[in-house]
Amino acid sequence: MDRTDNEETTPTLGVGMVGYAFMGAAHSQGWRTAGRVFDLPLRPVMSAVCGRDPAAVRAAAGRLGWAAAETDWRALIARDDVQLVDICTPGDSHAEIAIAALEAGKHVLCEKPLANTVAEAEAMNAAAVRARARGQLAMVGFNYRRTPAIALARQMIEAGRIGVLRHVRVTYLQDWIVDPEFPLVWRLQKEYAGSGALGDLGAHIVDLAQYLAGERIVGVSAITETFVRERPLPAGAAAGLSAAANGRAARGRVTVDDAALFTGRLESGALAAFEVSRVAAGRKNALTIELNGDRGSLSFDLERLNELSFHDHTEPAAAAGFRRILVTEPEHPYLEAWWPPGHGLGYEHTFIHQARDLVHAIAAGADPAPSFADGLQVQRVLAAVEESAAHDSVYTKLPASASADGTGPVPASAPVSQ
Repeated sequence: MDRTDNEETTPTLGVGMVGYAFMGAAHSQGWRTAGRVFDLPLRPVMSAVCGRDPAAVRAAAGRLGWAAAETDWRALIARDDVQLVDICTPGDSHAEIAIAALEAGKHVLCEKPLANTVAEAEAMNAAAVRARARGQLAMVGFNYRRTPAIALARQMIEAGRIGVLRHVRVTYLQDWIVDPEFPLVWRLQKEYAGSGALGDLGAHIVDLAQYLAGERIVGVSAITETFVRERPLPAGAAAGLSAAANGRAARGRVTVDDAALFTGRLESGALAAFEVSRVAAGRKNALTIELNGDRGSLSFDLERLNELSFHDHTEPAAAAGFRRILVTEPEHPYLEAWWPPGHGLGYEHTFIHQARDLVHAIAAGADPAPSFADGLQVQRVLAAVEESAAHDSVYTKLPASASADGTGPVPASAPVSQ
């Protein structure tokens, strides 16, 4: 049976997406492509995209491949041809949209961080638990888990290749707001974004650290800083914020962090170190993670995303050292459907793999990973970092519980390649 025949007989999964900017474009790439690369049990159909500006959302629908456009997310949720709602909006709207979608009987994919506050994340997770009993699934979009090299690292750690974990160190550095004249966009305002580099970048690396280690962070000690405290208002922004006396353009107050540093302790006693910044000049999307155990180490650099570095400490010292694994073999996670060995993948493929995994989970009625419970655990770590930083880096413990409501250990992911 060729792919055309498969498309005619495969049940469909209608997707509706809220938001169409950077993340919306990335998610659209995933939905457009997943069923054309992988043999999926359900065929994603891009039913409708939603945004507030009628002309802009219609243009986005045509550009990104959506069949229809809506200007009210409630109308999108109500559509009969939408079975899954994909949320790509700023964090301040995540909880309202996700809870409404779940209560309407839809599956949900929500971008990270799950919410702006722990209370919102708890409400979202509670809604997901209720929806699960009715057959609806909810997943949070930590796309870097779907990098083949990261998925391979998880497999190697689970297989005991680095032994007992002792250290995790992670950095995520960007430079897009180094210029003090960069405008006061929504990501720099707490009421929309929740936090700055901490939530935007820190959410990713907290999730990766817990995912690869297979255990929770149980306490942190942190400092944060906002280096540029006022910025020009974007063109067309409402007047009424502060205007400089010397005639400069009106400026508004930055209410989130530019950078955060924190240390953490994992459940096993392993130590972790984290650094995030959006003002690290010269760093564009520099995410690195290294894990050290008593039998070896693994290291990953997103700017070399088709590679994984591995040191086997059980080998004789005379010949031992870090070696480069080129993660492009068909035996590696996700790569059975892609190109011949040596032909690397890119950033956009993580969203294709994300769509693939969620479709498989929905078809099987299996719990997707990362779940809203995983997103809630990340939110608790971020809140603990803010609490510690507000109290001069005092060590802040996270709530201790082994329940299944998002406070317990990070659950193992579903298989990354089928």
